[in-house]
Amino acid sequence: MTKLTQKLTRGTAIAALALAAPLAVQAQDAKDVVTVVKITGENWFTRMEEGVDAFDAENEGVNARQVGPAQADAAQQTAIVQDLVAQGVDALAIVPMDPSTLEGALRRAKGQGITVITHEAETMVNTDIDLEAFDNTAFGEHLNKKLVECMGGEGKWTTFVGSVGSLTHMQWAAGGIANAKENHPGMELVSESNESFNDPNKAYEVARELLRTYPDIKGFQGGSAIDVIGIGRAVEEADLQDSTCVVGIGLPQDSGQYLDTGAIDGIAFWDPKDAGYVMNKLAEMAMNGEEVNDGMDLGVPGYESVSVTPGAGDGIIVRGQAWVDVDASNWQDFPF
Repeated sequence: MTKLTQKLTRGTAIAALALAAPLAVQAQDAKDVVTVVKITGENWFTRMEEGVDAFDAENEGVNARQVGPAQADAAQQTAIVQDLVAQGVDALAIVPMDPSTLEGALRRAKGQGITVITHEAETMVNTDIDLEAFDNTAFGEHLNKKLVECMGGEGKWTTFVGSVGSLTHMQWAAGGIANAKENHPGMELVSESNESFNDPNKAYEVARELLRTYPDIKGFQGGSAIDVIGIGRAVEEADLQDSTCVVGIGLPQDSGQYLDTGAIDGIAFWDPKDAGYVMNKLAEMAMNGEEVNDGMDLGVPGYESVSVTPGAGDGIIVRGQAWVDVDASNWQDFPF
């Protein structure tokens, strides 16, 4: 190697190091934002991770990633949050399995200066911002109106939830129960708040047992995103799709085969990808000291004019208008 070549090589290396230095500083300065979901592997939260990854790709000032327990278990989720608090991450964006179990860990997080964003947890005290896709009681009422219409306004019906500790699931069930009780005296609620623990096989087994216990049951309102799948499977196996009504939250691609057969009559949902993106955007805004104002456009469908109200603690609740209705006629319009 000639001296000139050696000089050029050394010069190239020095230039490369000079270019890399600002990038290294930038990477070090990026804020670490971790989204913690109820369960890893469920399609709902796989879709949410797409939103987290999209925000990460679009924002150099944030390192965004998603984690969650292997099972829908509040204790496992709490352990993950406690570990992240111990690591000293900059922000947490959490979809709690049971909000009450996380208050202590999130109080410690806030005490350490960690920004806390929650989703589906409007009663949380130790959060800076709670994001809701819509008014939860109104959504439960909306689901029940669809169920009532399908049932002709009368007959035995029941509600499913992921767990009785899942706040939004219980709010949706309560909204549905209130609608039926106040407006449709022919609707007879039986065995309310059946827990599926976000497991379609559990929902299937519970639905089978209910069909045996109440052979004349006509309606099922699902709360977890997978409830309608298990219920629909049980209904189809019993060849009762023409005499029962199944509505609830769900994803189109998961529910499509049962929507086509009539074992599921309709679903409603908000796009978890958008919720994941907005949670991380709110985390970045909070860390930067930016205010979220009533009527603000957060740049994502369903969140173009959010409402802002005081939270249970010192934080705020940000609500969108993001629910979408799907049935056999349009489920194939959605890629998730």
